[in-house]
Amino acid sequence: MFLKKISIVTSFLLTGFFVWAQQDVKIKKKDRKKDIEMVTSQGTMILRLSDSTPLHRDNFIRLVKSGYFNNVLFHLVIKNFMIQAGDPDSRTAEAGIPLGNGGPGYTIPAEFRPSLFHKKGALAAARMGDDVNPEKASSGSQFYIVQGKVFTDGALDTLEDTRLKGRKLPVAHREIYKSLGGTPHLDQNYTVFGELVSGMEVLDSIANTETSKAVDRDRPLSDVKILDVKLIKRKKK
Repeated sequence: MFLKKISIVTSFLLTGFFVWAQQDVKIKKKDRKKDIEMVTSQGTMILRLSDSTPLHRDNFIRLVKSGYFNNVLFHLVIKNFMIQAGDPDSRTAEAGIPLGNGGPGYTIPAEFRPSLFHKKGALAAARMGDDVNPEKASSGSQFYIVQGKVFTDGALDTLEDTRLKGRKLPVAHREIYKSLGGTPHLDQNYTVFGELVSGMEVLDSIANTETSKAVDRDRPLSDVKILDVKLIKRKKK
């Protein structure tokens, strides 16, 4: 979910129209009460944005309403980890070309919330690494959906002592990581701003896609495309 550390000038030129359109989009109050329908070449997923992360929520809504994600690829897929999309350069990318450098030319301040964590199905923002991005600001458009894996108590204990440097996971989060699964080492390091409410089988299908081991490492060998994304009426639970 790191963005690659090379120039993205080309991306700005290719996506100028979409940047302009996104900035011009107005958000209505009712938009914030809707869900996101994401139709992909492997099925449809429904996402719900969190009101606890208003900057990320509103940015994602604007991107959706401007058509920014249409025909973009899931360019980075790692089984038992996550699936990533949102690079506008991927629309016209030839097979075998590394992706992950594109974006709208801005970042979003981190919005870490204790209640939002990397359980399976979590929607989160990609970003540049800590060495060039110490404030952990999010990409303006690249996002990932967590697949992760199921953990045991022992594995979580080890994770807390090593990768989390002694930070303890909340008991409620541990229970979900032991049943549903996820990627707990990312908590409070990448902004989670929503979750998958329908289409978990589509997430698994995309995550299980065969990927490249060449220079375009982890890019699906057969394109997985976002065909259409739109706001839809939220169903009552």
